[in-house]
Amino acid sequence: MSVCIGIGGMEVRVECPDARFLHELRLHYAGFIEPIAGPNALELVVEPLPPPVEGSDAELEVRLDGGLWILERGDFRAEWNPSTARGTVRLHPNRYSLDSVLRIIHSLELARTGQGLLLHGASAVRNGKGFVFSGPSGAGKTTIARLAPAGVRLLTDEISYVHVSEKGFDAWGTPFAGELAQPGENIVAPLSALYFLRQSGDNRIEAVRPAEALRLIMRNTLFFAHDQALVAQVLDLAGRLAESVEVAWLDFTPDIRVWSLIR
Repeated sequence: MSVCIGIGGMEVRVECPDARFLHELRLHYAGFIEPIAGPNALELVVEPLPPPVEGSDAELEVRLDGGLWILERGDFRAEWNPSTARGTVRLHPNRYSLDSVLRIIHSLELARTGQGLLLHGASAVRNGKGFVFSGPSGAGKTTIARLAPAGVRLLTDEISYVHVSEKGFDAWGTPFAGELAQPGENIVAPLSALYFLRQSGDNRIEAVRPAEALRLIMRNTLFFAHDQALVAQVLDLAGRLAESVEVAWLDFTPDIRVWSLIR
């Protein structure tokens, strides 16, 4: 039994013997479920475990061991083989745990193939153009998403999917939700601007110098692997992103008028 989850043009076929868990995944990832897995789909086999014991909240560790990526946290242990695009994960059937595993696999595969980045940020489409609003926890990602006026299509309020395109970068919708607790739309648009949020007493856009843009992108990139080659690849992608789109500070007060600046 399986379900295929397509995010950012990358499909992951999740196999699991627990029919109830697969049903939960179909509900959670509604809008991102592919009826049939394509020939290039990645494969992830879920091995169900009993509920975790209280206190099993070890921090996340991602390491390369003999060509396999080992992903470990208190609630799961996964192995991912990039050469076969296949992995296994042992976890208590919990969609939040699987959500974390999928984020990590996507970040590894995007870096390995040089195809894109996952950024801590809300993102949306307005007038056919994509915008990312990035920043650490508390910067206002969910706030800016809540303030979006009619006609704005939300891609995510938590993890933005930025993918290389022929003309630069695209912003894709993701099911990776934050405080809004709702998935984004499964759509794509050319990325026009990347704004780093600063809550302020007024609304304004302030340009970011190239060196600072690169630093901010790297600081807000979702990436856990301490691998020199992949880190270099991520750095290259961040540099290309900084050169391809407008990168600026967005000072804003929590009022819908901030969206008058986003065009």
